[in-house]
Amino acid sequence: MATYLQQILGGLVPLLNSTVVEVTNTTSTLPQATVAPLAIPADLSSLISLLFSFSALRDWLKLIVLGSFFETCRRVIFTQYAKFVDAFHITATFDEDDPSYEWMMVWLSKQPSWAKARDIQVSTNTYGANSNTVTLEGDEDSEDYYKTSRKLAYLPSVSMTYSLWYKRRYMTITRTLQDTTGSYYATKHNILQISLLTRSHSLLIGLLQEARNEYMAAQEHKMCVWVSDVNNSWRHVGCRAKRSMNSIILEPGVKDLLLEDARDFLDSKNWYAERGIPFRRGYLLYGVPGSGKTSLIHSIAGELGLDIYIISLSRVGLDDSSLDALINELPERCVALMEDIDAAFTRTLNRDDDDSSDSGSSGSSDANKTPKISRVSLSGLLNALDGIGAQEGRILFATTNKHASLDPALCRPGRMDLHIEFRLSSKYQARELFKRFYIPSNQSEVEEEDDDETVDSGYGSTTPSEATDSTPPSPSGSKASESPISESSSLLPAPPLFFGNRHVGRAPKLSRRKVDKLAMSFSDIIPERQFSMAALQGYLMMHKTNPFVAVAGAKDWVEKELNDRNKREKEKKEKKEKAEQGKKAKQEKEAKEKEAKEKGEDKNLSPTTHQNPGERDKAIQVTPTQISS
Repeated sequence: MATYLQQILGGLVPLLNSTVVEVTNTTSTLPQATVAPLAIPADLSSLISLLFSFSALRDWLKLIVLGSFFETCRRVIFTQYAKFVDAFHITATFDEDDPSYEWMMVWLSKQPSWAKARDIQVSTNTYGANSNTVTLEGDEDSEDYYKTSRKLAYLPSVSMTYSLWYKRRYMTITRTLQDTTGSYYATKHNILQISLLTRSHSLLIGLLQEARNEYMAAQEHKMCVWVSDVNNSWRHVGCRAKRSMNSIILEPGVKDLLLEDARDFLDSKNWYAERGIPFRRGYLLYGVPGSGKTSLIHSIAGELGLDIYIISLSRVGLDDSSLDALINELPERCVALMEDIDAAFTRTLNRDDDDSSDSGSSGSSDANKTPKISRVSLSGLLNALDGIGAQEGRILFATTNKHASLDPALCRPGRMDLHIEFRLSSKYQARELFKRFYIPSNQSEVEEEDDDETVDSGYGSTTPSEATDSTPPSPSGSKASESPISESSSLLPAPPLFFGNRHVGRAPKLSRRKVDKLAMSFSDIIPERQFSMAALQGYLMMHKTNPFVAVAGAKDWVEKELNDRNKREKEKKEKKEKAEQGKKAKQEKEAKEKEAKEKGEDKNLSPTTHQNPGERDKAIQVTPTQISS
């Protein structure tokens, strides 16, 4: 190395000497100036001595050494301090996609220290917290409910660190936003970080248990609904009030059968494990629309205390691999819901097979219809439901309106263990639905009361003087309303047009025996297995404050609905026949065009084959004459 440097210096010496000579010549005119040539060291040690002979360079080197020393000391001290602090702190991180994040947000929203915080975020999203968290002034009064019906909560602001005390221990809270990685869509989700001054994990476990208990108390009468987002992860969309099983009107024994079967499944985990059976359960609810399939699932999930995870097979970007990953991310105890599974693999927007042929009648309408084709295949769905990596412990509910159109592989035991049919309403269901409308829930629970005791349905908030008369409408009243209109009354503005009854007044106070009698009369009018429960509920909603009018108008409503149904079926049949005729005419036209095209090709190949018999005979007779001549 030294030899190499000496060679370099040897080459630089003549160049430096010539430079020094030029400088000497330019400065020779100065008086009393003696310039000596620069002595270039020939070895490395001499070069180092030369460099250190400059005072400025020595000062810079001192600063560099001192700066490096102090920076190293600073880093070592801060590293050791961070390790020392971490040794006495426990830090927990909560992601927004995890349910524990909501536990902590509910717990934080109920801490009294937030009322004294100087930098907070005010939000109406209380994460399930009840009304005793943070409310606006006047919200506690029932009269001001309609002014601000949504409660407010104080939450940590983004990128801010807060300090508070938990069981005499110092705690810091930081909420940040983090970009989602590995996704086509640029989204951000919240990260909550909590640091506790303790060396024991028991304090953190106690905090998590307390936060979970707070959350469960806030969700005691609610259930959470989750859906899959574009990032193929589960997103919490909100909480819904639990629905009572008594509000579902089905045939006797159906609700108890399904509820007891689900409870027995959830309690049989060890039994499944001992026998090597996958711990999964599937229910297929099929039948006519509006018969209560989805409502029953909602009610059962509330009774079991499980959240509902909605799996939409028609979601944009969902394929076999993403569906498998989505189902694998389900929690162990939950209700997975697949609605209208019969429409998942259809290519038309209309699930009715009879209407699919109508598209051939109008070519312009086909251009406007965009078929929605699912990217999920049947084999991918089957593997996701009971494949090797399928999630266990979940309860799967699938609904369909066409049981016969489902593949047998999808309906077999192990995937869909229990099949329940939902038919149109019976007279029993119509009677029970009528009672449900006009007997309040608090009275239905009292079984030992006197049958003649009057009950109030509880609609509206009017005074007794504004209450509806409990007597049924008399026929004379309708005739009186049909009296001729005077000339002066004809100048009055026309009454507003609306459909249905306004939500005013209370239903009349009726005895239980009277309500049972009206319910029996109503069920006698409703034909057996002709209307869905949704249709009956829609009719009773129009007369929810007057049971007498509901019974009196039931016959006309039934006749009108049946006539409209027959008319729709007739129009549908005529439309189908017209489409078939158009299709048949189109086929005949295509056949004629094809036949004419074939004849045209034959004529070009052999024109004589198209001559008349007389002309052909004449041609044959002429030929011998020409030969003899």
